Amino acid sequence: MTDAETAPDGSGSGKAGRHPYDPRAWALWKHPRRVIVYLLVMDALALLVFAFTFAASAAPGELDWLRFGILAAGATVHIQFTQRQEESRRAGTSTVLIDLTAVWVFPAVLTLPPILTVALIAIIRAQRWFTARRPANTFLFASISHSVAAVLGHLAFISLGEPNWMSLSPLESLWEFGLVVFAAVVYEGVQIVYIGGVIALSAGKQAKLRNILGSKQDNILEAVTTGLGAITAVLLIVLPPAVAIMAVVTVIFNRLAELDQLLDDVRTDSKTGVLNMRGWSEAADRALTRTARSDEKLALLMIDLDHFKWINDTYGHPAGDDVLRDIAQALDEVTRPSDVVGRFGGEEFLVLLPDIDETSAREAAERVRSAVAKLHIVTTDKRGGQTTISDRTTSIGVALYPEHGTTMEQLLQAADAAVYVAKENGRNQVRLAPDDTP
Repeated sequence: MTDAETAPDGSGSGKAGRHPYDPRAWALWKHPRRVIVYLLVMDALALLVFAFTFAASAAPGELDWLRFGILAAGATVHIQFTQRQEESRRAGTSTVLIDLTAVWVFPAVLTLPPILTVALIAIIRAQRWFTARRPANTFLFASISHSVAAVLGHLAFISLGEPNWMSLSPLESLWEFGLVVFAAVVYEGVQIVYIGGVIALSAGKQAKLRNILGSKQDNILEAVTTGLGAITAVLLIVLPPAVAIMAVVTVIFNRLAELDQLLDDVRTDSKTGVLNMRGWSEAADRALTRTARSDEKLALLMIDLDHFKWINDTYGHPAGDDVLRDIAQALDEVTRPSDVVGRFGGEEFLVLLPDIDETSAREAAERVRSAVAKLHIVTTDKRGGQTTISDRTTSIGVALYPEHGTTMEQLLQAADAAVYVAKENGRNQVRLAPDDTP
């Protein structure tokens, strides 16, 4: 489940003398009007969805209450046994957080009446409140977004008839599986619209797709979590006592997610979000080993930002950090999925290009140089006023395997030598490593 921890912050004490929980003191009202209008409109639409759905739904039966109790118990065990891990994960992320409680909410989407699904979410969110430690209005908005996504996912699932999983033919089971996938898409899509919309409006021109949608790893984790929720639904219908197994699985899975995040933190540069030197070196060495075994080509780009010290001296170090982040984002956008992007240190980046020849490597380097030159980076000056930094240039050195070296150290030396040639010849250009590079 996507958690809206990056939604507008309601923290702050507001005017002096007002209690922090006083709605008039919420920092929400200090956000741009477009954000406030979006939140109020989306919440109003959610209330209409709840009113219509609850009125049209039949009252829960005994079996519904039994399933509700099983899911609530499983979710409670999961939450109570993973509080420390969840706090660690929340403290370690600055973007969208993937909440693993979808393992319990998604089976409710598939098997329970909407009113019980919303009640289950309320139980889960009430317990998460003590872990999240977020302002009341932010937490309430996230809870509403989860609830309306679950309700609409349920309506999508039953739109073509009530399922009867106990007596399905092979062909019918394939059809039901398609409906489950459809419900999952609606369930996740509504949350993306809710949460992504408010993040995009809050960030304005500085909004990044990664912050809105989450990273590739985040989305894989979300898909796996929703898939486990579908399995929980099957167990709930066919063999209810076996749902206890999922409680154990979710506790272990939460721990693995925490370890994966810690590993990612160790390998990732905190300022830019790309690999740091440790992470890049590990990935690059693996790529070089594969290239050597397959007798293919490989290229290394060393990208040096021209006159970066001038940015820090003129606008301040926060502006310099914004420039680094935007350039790292541009590198992600103009490189291939197989390319390895990392920060070498200071104002230098590295890109390893597997399976590429000299002509294509030069073209890739030119794309990088051109992309950086086109950037208009919205940031702040030394006094905190908004400013835009543009027309930045880069000096890029290209080293080829095996022409300029057969080890990563040799390739780095060759690319570095090419960067010096570019700078000595006027900067803002791409240069191939000299042929006499050792």
